[in-house]
Amino acid sequence: MTGIFNSIAVAMLYLLNKLPLKVLYCFADMIYPLLYYVIGYRRKVVRKNLRNSFPEKSEKELKAIEKEFYANMCDYFVETIKYYGMSPEEVRKHIDFKGLDLLYHAIENGHSCVCYMLHTFNWEFVTSLPLFLKGENIVAGAVYHKLRNARFDKIFRDMRAQYGADNVDMKDTLRRIMTIVKDKKYFVYGFMADQLPKVEAMNHWVNFLNQDTAVFTGAEKIAQRVHASVFNLTLVKVGRGKYEGIFELMYEDASKCEENEITNEYFRISEELVRKYPATWLWTHNRWKRGRASREAFEQRIAERRKRMTAGEK
Repeated sequence: MTGIFNSIAVAMLYLLNKLPLKVLYCFADMIYPLLYYVIGYRRKVVRKNLRNSFPEKSEKELKAIEKEFYANMCDYFVETIKYYGMSPEEVRKHIDFKGLDLLYHAIENGHSCVCYMLHTFNWEFVTSLPLFLKGENIVAGAVYHKLRNARFDKIFRDMRAQYGADNVDMKDTLRRIMTIVKDKKYFVYGFMADQLPKVEAMNHWVNFLNQDTAVFTGAEKIAQRVHASVFNLTLVKVGRGKYEGIFELMYEDASKCEENEITNEYFRISEELVRKYPATWLWTHNRWKRGRASREAFEQRIAERRKRMTAGEK
């Protein structure tokens, strides 16, 4: 049954992909009230996240952000459908990158580039970055989380690689980067480090949007290991279907930074950006569902397991 459902879904996506984007935006306008008012897709999670993140805002202000967010999410759906197979000329009409000279400067000085990002709409367009870069010795791409559904995972991987982006599964990131370095090339990789780590990876915490937040530190460790320059890539929606990706240098050489300095700065900047563009961040993600109690319970289970193993050896 799952296979049949997947086949139907893929066929529908294929048919929708053939429609003009203007028509797809009309479709987005139609599914918005269905998704928001009728289905209420993850609305409880969105409202809880908004309320906890912006306690100073009124219910009216939060509701306005909520509605705009769902409208943006509907646009994300149809834009992503159309993005697969879009010509390079068409892509350039939808996104432009600022600050590329900063990337080139870092590379000229012998540094690869670790670029921190947020899940802000429409992050899929960022995988077109190779169209905007010059130089055969530059490998551009992003670290991604593999989807559970193998068929849709392949669709997204193919879509994100269609302009030459080197997309790497998170568990293979360091191995891939060390290969690039060994080949005497430079990488420009995007790291979307705003998601919730698994409980076993909860090793560092920050105050983010008024909440105690477990965060990933892997991107920082990789950047320090290879002496990479660190950038923040801000994605701004400047119009319907039009985006700007703005590169800003955070650190010229990550190896000179203190432990967690880069991660802390990324989340400081991220909070400023979410507050500035609240309706474009992915609020449906249950970002704070696991806290320190989950980590403490995990550590207790590990300690008890070791205790049992030690007792068994005796």
